[in-house]
Amino acid sequence: MKLTWYGHSCFLLETEQGSVVFDPYGPGTVPGLELPELKADLCLCSHGHGDHNYSAGVKLSGCETGLKVTGFPCFHDDRQGALRGENTMYLVEAEGRRVLHMGDLGHMPGPELVEKLGSIDLLMIPVGGYYTTDSAVAAAVVRALKPQLAVPMHYRGQGFGFPVISCLEDFTERMDRVKVLDSNVLEPEWKGGHTTVVLKCPLAGKI
Repeated sequence: MKLTWYGHSCFLLETEQGSVVFDPYGPGTVPGLELPELKADLCLCSHGHGDHNYSAGVKLSGCETGLKVTGFPCFHDDRQGALRGENTMYLVEAEGRRVLHMGDLGHMPGPELVEKLGSIDLLMIPVGGYYTTDSAVAAAVVRALKPQLAVPMHYRGQGFGFPVISCLEDFTERMDRVKVLDSNVLEPEWKGGHTTVVLKCPLAGKI
């Protein structure tokens, strides 16, 4: 299994059962970032905003996959969608692992939703606030779901991201064990316990 981050909330997940791109962003939608053309078997978009639903930027293989994909409806805000509408979290099961991309989650999931999500091995979670969960709520979500690996996304970094959202450090300082990679690629080692893994944004400042 390999997870590649292209900045913001866009990832490519490659597995033995197939590949999927999550939340590709459109041209000019995220300050400091420009998405290269991506190729995958599937493209999953959490909601209809342009910085998450640029499916035209993903070339699909046309191949069938062995991936099991389940969508979990939730909200883009903490007011039942009144501010920004609905959001879908996607759970992908492959290689005996459960990978969850939370999209633009804007609230703390209730106990019933946490139970439905079940055991999570790899979690991609928004941490920047304003449009999504902020660092405090994101940390609480991680503690509730207890994934082996949590990868933060949708935050402001050096040369990229929306100016109204928070920096990564607001989240990582709340976490007990943080590993920072000098790469945008994660090939998970399943060692148990919990680790927050920070990936490097390779596209920052290139536009």
